[in-house]
Amino acid sequence: MEQRENKLGFKGLLSEFRLYLCNEWIAGFPSQRIRNFYYRKVMHLSLGPGCSIFMHCSFDCAKNLSIGANSVINQKCRLDNRGGISIGENVSISQEVLILTADHDTEAIDFKGREKPVHIEDFVWIGTRAIILPGVTIGYGALIAAGAVVAKDVAPYSIMGGVPAKLIKARRKDLNYQTKYKRLFQ
Repeated sequence: MEQRENKLGFKGLLSEFRLYLCNEWIAGFPSQRIRNFYYRKVMHLSLGPGCSIFMHCSFDCAKNLSIGANSVINQKCRLDNRGGISIGENVSISQEVLILTADHDTEAIDFKGREKPVHIEDFVWIGTRAIILPGVTIGYGALIAAGAVVAKDVAPYSIMGGVPAKLIKARRKDLNYQTKYKRLFQ
């Protein structure tokens, strides 16, 4: 550990401490107002009006996350925002969803890491325990079934499910709702 601390430097240690506080203390604090203040001011995340990040969500770095108005991220989601995540408006992300933006090049001899952004457009609904892999764009109004693993881009209004996710059917195109909702302890 001592060797790593020397390599990180003081700024790196502060950054690691900020992330530790975020994921271990702030994420479990039962006030969304306080959590959002920390996410905006300390983590520098871009949160639209009316959006909700429920308790016990974790992040892999500061910055690189944008969430649109009235979008909801339910409890215990992991947002690997190192490569950048953009989430549109009125998006519902169910409990324990995993969004990855970084992996390792399987062809590299040095286990080289790489980052690819994830884009989630408006009115997307992602079911419980789905996994979104690096570099994926999920189109407007798409629905990802619970437990699906999304490895490729998803066309607008598609309902996808399975491992790997495949098209099940099309979703209706006259979507008109707000996912904005609050609970006392979220």
